[in-house]
Amino acid sequence: MQDRAAGRTAKIWRDGNLVNWEDANIHVISHVAHYGSGVFEGIRAYETPAGAAVFRLQDHMRRLMDSCRIYRMPMKWTAEDLAQATVETIAANDMTAAYIRPLVMRTGEQMGFSPIGVPVETFIILWNWDTYLGHEAFENGADACVSSWRRPAPDTFPTMAKASGNYLNSQLSKIEARQDGYHEAITLDSFGYVSEGSGENLFVVRDRVVYTSPISAGILHGITRDTIIRLAREMGHEVREQNMPREMLYIADEVFFSGTAAEITPVRSVDKVPVGNGKPGPITQALQAEYLGIAKGQVPDRHGWLTPVPVAAAVR
Repeated sequence: MQDRAAGRTAKIWRDGNLVNWEDANIHVISHVAHYGSGVFEGIRAYETPAGAAVFRLQDHMRRLMDSCRIYRMPMKWTAEDLAQATVETIAANDMTAAYIRPLVMRTGEQMGFSPIGVPVETFIILWNWDTYLGHEAFENGADACVSSWRRPAPDTFPTMAKASGNYLNSQLSKIEARQDGYHEAITLDSFGYVSEGSGENLFVVRDRVVYTSPISAGILHGITRDTIIRLAREMGHEVREQNMPREMLYIADEVFFSGTAAEITPVRSVDKVPVGNGKPGPITQALQAEYLGIAKGQVPDRHGWLTPVPVAAAVR
């Protein structure tokens, strides 16, 4: 059983075996510890009336495989293998809801940043993670600032890969925002256009049109972002993926973050300028309700996004 107070669980999947939490260790000389050579995913399993179910599991595992390909990390498991391992790990930990962290990293015991010949290991970790930016921000909106730190230029390192080292940039933005009293940061790309949050994609609503930055703006190609684009269009909203100048944030009717951890979190102010009337807007609220309704099995899963988790007794 999991230790909910600490967030940790009993078992972690490590390259084909379920091991005890405390045994999932790597050496201090591991390549990933020195050079950030890991790729990962953030996935959620939700409690539904039929039991635990993982949201868009296959899509997340496909993106994990893409990240490995981009960074030339040899992967001995298929996306289907990892999806099945995820389901089995949730069942083995007897969880009805979880934040899921698949992690592929270069380990080994050697110095030097060249990754050639360095061992690659795969882990699947479960965590008890509630609302990412806090319940108050989730319900009433987050206060955000535009960070002084930019997202990387397209010819520096690939932001389509969800790589561990990429998040050093995010950490700087997050630290700056928190030290200045904000919940979250909004970053600009290398050309000065709106990019995304430190760990979330970003949407802007103006005159009922939904805008989001293109993947060329240094953003992660988010699974939740894709979900919101599809749901918004199904609701009849026009969705535009285009470059946005910074000042568009100040004249928006609505702004919200999207991501597996953040889910859909409204933004109530940017740089202390209220967004709209300073409260979550109707499009944000409708999308939030539809997204969580599907994820939690309260709205029909018309897209086949949920992967059910069998009870622990059914897993061998």
